[in-house]
Amino acid sequence: MPRQSPAGRQRDSIRLGSGAPGIERLEAHLHGQAFAPHRHDTYAIGVTLSGVQRFGFRGRTWHCLPGQCHVLHPDEMHDGGAGTDAGFGYRIVYLDPALVQQALGGRPLPFVAEPVLPAALLRDCWSAGTWSLEAPLDPLARVELVGAVAALLARATRQVAPAARLDLAALARVHALLAAEPVEPLSLAALEAESGLDRWSLARQFRAAYGTSPSRFRLLRRLDLARRLMRAGESLADAALAAGFADQSHLTRQFKRAYGLTPARWLAALH
Repeated sequence: MPRQSPAGRQRDSIRLGSGAPGIERLEAHLHGQAFAPHRHDTYAIGVTLSGVQRFGFRGRTWHCLPGQCHVLHPDEMHDGGAGTDAGFGYRIVYLDPALVQQALGGRPLPFVAEPVLPAALLRDCWSAGTWSLEAPLDPLARVELVGAVAALLARATRQVAPAARLDLAALARVHALLAAEPVEPLSLAALEAESGLDRWSLARQFRAAYGTSPSRFRLLRRLDLARRLMRAGESLADAALAAGFADQSHLTRQFKRAYGLTPARWLAALH
């Protein structure tokens, strides 16, 4: 639960859970307008624990009540905040679209147009430990979690687009290269050589397979690195340079655009 400030008022808190490659889990208790408009390159599948969660998404304001689930698609702008003065609490899993794509056998990513889902659809996700913070994710548990989320997304999608012709092996090579070397200034020519695709086909197919562009995928991996460095005690300035950002201000701007809050606020909320 949220910790108390010296004045006796509740303050925001974020508790990180166990994760695995491509999977992050956390619990948060927040108040007021918690997040500025931002977007990330993962699916965000959250379940409200308490209060009312209000968020703007695709031109509408949505409300997610306790027991309900909200689904945000990769690279879609959204914000978030409390629907009442009491604040709200939720657990959420951030899932690499590549895992969803693999679980769906190479089909394009599903898009959930109605982002608030009823509790009745969530049974399989709960049993798979999707929002469990403590349970470690061994390889089998990781597959079960991803499969449950992929099935939920497929059920919640009203229309499934026809299967696109994707060169999955080529895309996987580019995905792996960008993930392994996010700080390296890889050129389009290098990515074309790695994939065997021209830059236009690469950009189009990468987004269809993974839900975002190659450049934004690389940016988010740089932010992942910066978060790890900051949690390890590196200063914001040093983390920025090590993660490939021009300076501390550059990191702060990109961090807020990706996560909706500044690095300082993120660090202060962790416990």
